[in-house]
Amino acid sequence: MGVLDVVPAGVLTGDNVRKLFEYAKEHQFAIPAVNVTSSSVANAVLEAARDAKAPIIIQTSQGGAAYFAGKGLPNDQQQASIIGAVAAAHHIRTVAKEYGVPVVLHSDHCAKKLLPWFDGMLKADEEYFAQHNEPLFSSHMLDLSEESKEENIATCVKYFKRMAPLGLWLEMEIGITGGEEDGVDNTGIDNSRLYTQPEDIFDVYTALSAISPNFSIAAAFGNVHGVYKPGNVRLHPELLNKHQLFAEQKLGKTKPLFLVFHGGSGSTKDEIKTAVQNGVVKMNIDTDTQFAYLSGIRDFIVNNIEYLKTQVGNPEGADKPNKKKYDPRVWVREGEKTLAVRVKEACADLGNINRL
Repeated sequence: MGVLDVVPAGVLTGDNVRKLFEYAKEHQFAIPAVNVTSSSVANAVLEAARDAKAPIIIQTSQGGAAYFAGKGLPNDQQQASIIGAVAAAHHIRTVAKEYGVPVVLHSDHCAKKLLPWFDGMLKADEEYFAQHNEPLFSSHMLDLSEESKEENIATCVKYFKRMAPLGLWLEMEIGITGGEEDGVDNTGIDNSRLYTQPEDIFDVYTALSAISPNFSIAAAFGNVHGVYKPGNVRLHPELLNKHQLFAEQKLGKTKPLFLVFHGGSGSTKDEIKTAVQNGVVKMNIDTDTQFAYLSGIRDFIVNNIEYLKTQVGNPEGADKPNKKKYDPRVWVREGEKTLAVRVKEACADLGNINRL
């Protein structure tokens, strides 16, 4: 039995998201989550998932969503981020099923200052639900980790009560992911805040499980956004087992928590394996995939530079046209290829190969 015996191809919502994560946890694999900034990036991720025969998570950040809509649009009230996230969702919904893989359509970190973006996406979910009896997105993330635990949980509860009837999954973060991403800078944070305590995790579980079982927790275990020199970041994925054991003792269930690994780029294969063994079902890899997308385009330009200086004239002759080199469908495609390779590598690292 494979994933497609449990959930359909295309964008998943409601209990199908939970069924996918339950299947992943039971079969000891996790699903990479890739941030997309354009239809090109989204299509390359879907292509990689199809070739890997694997489910995939596609997500937009607040800044990435604004870019999807177009940098020429104002975003003083998060309007570009809302429009871009909705546009990305509609594009992915339109094409995902044709790739034959299950897709979790997700929005990434939303700090307190970005809640108007979250509100706009949730409004789009409610409007889509009224027409289609399911939300536009599969899931959203709230990241109130910079606030007090009490405010973090209370805000998540408030939004989750609105999300649950629509069939939306909630991802929340407790404990801070270090580094910097999309204008949220935690590079100077005290190290102690990079490690979440089991009691805090269970407080989250208690509050959210009273509303719906469809949620996951990004627990900090030294995670940092970005890629750094070996030794500069100390990940302790073994700590995730303590969270599971603490919850097991309270609930009498084996590995009851759905956990999320943030800042997965640059992690060792052993760290990834340990995280998956301890109930991680989703891992974010944005930094590595950004570089992978660049590398194909960079190498094409370096290798074809004499064909890219003018529209006509190259080493083959002064009257030879260069359109077949500078057509965006040529050089952008090279970035899609190298991105797809990196996504498939992430799938392999997470055990998410031949899972359909």
